Order: sequence, then structure tokens, then C-alpha cells
Amino acid sequence: MALPATMKVLGVIPGLILIFLMGFLSEVSVELLVRFSVLAKAESYGDVVQNALGAPARIFSEICIIINNAGVLVVYLIIMGDVMSGSFHHEGVFDQWLGHGFWDHRKLLILFIVVVFLAPLCFLEKIDSLSLTSAASVALAVVFVVVCVVIALIKLVEGRIETPRMTPDFGSKKAILDLLVVIPIMTNAYVCHFNVQPIYNELEDRSPQKMNQVGRITTVLCIVIYASTAVSGYLLFGNDTESDILTNFDKDLGIRFSSILNYIVRVGYIFHLILVFPVIHFSLRQTVDALVFKDSGPLLENRKRSLALTVVLLALIYLGSTMIPSIWVAFKFTGATTAVSLGFIFPSLIALKFKQRGEILNNKENILAWLMLILAITVGVVGVIGNIYSINSKSG
Repeated sequence: MALPATMKVLGVIPGLILIFLMGFLSEVSVELLVRFSVLAKAESYGDVVQNALGAPARIFSEICIIINNAGVLVVYLIIMGDVMSGSFHHEGVFDQWLGHGFWDHRKLLILFIVVVFLAPLCFLEKIDSLSLTSAASVALAVVFVVVCVVIALIKLVEGRIETPRMTPDFGSKKAILDLLVVIPIMTNAYVCHFNVQPIYNELEDRSPQKMNQVGRITTVLCIVIYASTAVSGYLLFGNDTESDILTNFDKDLGIRFSSILNYIVRVGYIFHLILVFPVIHFSLRQTVDALVFKDSGPLLENRKRSLALTVVLLALIYLGSTMIPSIWVAFKFTGATTAVSLGFIFPSLIALKFKQRGEILNNKENILAWLMLILAITVGVVGVIGNIYSINSKSG
């Protein structure tokens, strides 16, 4: 939902190039991770990190997963609150349906969603139990993209879309600061690496080749959805594009059935987030358990511990959603730190370390590993510096 806003900052051409480039590099890093996880007989992301880089690196990677996943789940709740109860500049779905009422109390609405919709799914103990909900969430995401693209094409054909900016804006200090933080925001889109081992472990007739096929299909699907969302969203709203594009769908789109399409887009995407939420929560819970209760046996064998962890994590995520002002703020910090670490820095370091131990890494893989490592460190450093400058400029 933040990708159209990144397109507004970068311009269409650099934005599309980055979406494709980061998708390609993410898929390379996933395949490297799968390969060396199998060699290390790893059961989790932390296992393969420890095997390659040692116990302190494992602890650091698990902390990164916790911060990243918790941050993403906080963002999901913020989006749900923005869309259903409204935000400072935009009306919520309930306000448009029912007028003002108790649903205007954002914190209460989010709490209701957590307790009634999210908690029952998060209490499930195996990621395989979420396969149907995951498939449904992808279908809802596709519906969202199709509707946005169709609306954008209709308005484009009718000549009612302003010419989009193709390149970045270097005209002001704020524009330059936005450029420093926008690439780290994009890194969040492809970080799924902490789920590679759990999915591989439960894959039928598992093999690295089969898992790589899963990864490639997923990456292609993501690139298509992300590129379509970013371009169509930016075309529809131009310089008025919000950091959460869903909040823009509270006004007349200038086409037939505009109000119905607005509701389909927003409500459909809320259900998408509800169905995706437990998948990311699964990895968060597993990682917290591995870090805090590493000597207490498998989580699957202790139902009480699993339930307690779920309750505590949902409570903390809910509190986070009431304290962080926007998804842009959350994404720019996690993108510059934990997302680049999990998606690119750790996988490239793992590959290079296994190479030192005599594992075969061909020239192409070696170059890509080094390229990912250098780019990720650069993006992280630049992103953190940009965030600091952004905070200082606002406080000043």
C-alpha cells in the first residue's frame, strides 16, 4: 500500500526498475538461502545463520525477524484503522456507510478486529493450516490490483489523468530526503525469507528444486502485483497519493459505479490483510519462542506456551498500532535496518561463508552475493542517515 507513494517520489521509470531489480535480487537470495539451509539441515532462519556465522549472529537475526515482523503487523493494523474508521484527512468506510458512531474510536475498532478476526487464525499452530487463507489473500490482492488497473486505464483513455512524473524530483530538500528513505521502504515488499524454512519443512515431496520453483512463481506474482499497484495507484491520484493508498479511495473516482468500486477496493484489501496477518505472526511467534525458550522443547508440543505467546504478541502489536502515526514512519525504519538485513545481508553472508568452507559457488552466484551485500549495506546506511535527517528537519 506504500508502493504508489514510493512511485510518486521516485518517478515511474526508476520506480519500475527498482521493483523488478529488487524482486530479482530477492529471488536470488531466497534460492541461496534454500540451498545452504538444506546443506546445514536447518529448521529455521536462525539455524542456518548460526551454522554459517555463529550463535551471536543467530541472536541478531532473530531480533531482526521480531522487529521486522512486529513492525509489519503493526502496519497492517494501522491500515485497517485508517480504512475502516478514517484518518485525519479521509473518511472511513463505516462513516460513509453508517455516519459517525462508536466506530470512530480507532483504538476500539482495531481491538475488535484483533480479538474477533485475527486471534482465532493466529492461534493455529502449523503454517500448513493457513494454506487456504493464504490462497484467498492472494486472490483478494489480485482483485484489488485488477480494479485499480481497470479504473486507471478507463481514466487514461478518457484523458482524465495528469501526466505522471517519470523521474525523481530534486527540487527541494524535502524531496531529496524522501529519496533517501524511499528505497528502504521498498525493501519491505520482498522480505519473506524468515518463512522459507517453515514452508520448506512442510512442503510435500520437498526438494531444493521444488522450493525454488515455489519461490520463482511467488516472485513473478509479486513483481506483477507490485508494479501494477504502484503505477495504477500513482496514475489515479498523482501528487495527492497518500503513504497508504487505500485512504485515497474515499472520494468519487469520476467513473460509473465509483462508490461500489471504492468499497470493493478497501474492504477487499482489509480482508486480504486479515488473512495474511497470521502467516507473518506465525514466523514472529516461532522466532520469539526460539529466542526466549530455546531450551524448552518444540513449540508444537506445548499448547499452553503457544497460546500465551500469541496473546502477549497480539497485545504488544495492538499497542504499537495505537502509538505509531503512519505506515510510512514504520516502513522507512524497518526497511533501512531489519528488512535489508534479513532479505539481503544475511543470505549473501551465508553464501560467502559456505564458499569459504569449500561449498561450490559459481562465478555468477559469487558476483550476485557480493552485489547484494554491497547494495544492501549502502541502502541501509543511506536510509538510516535519511531517516535521521528527516527527523531533525521536522523537529527543527
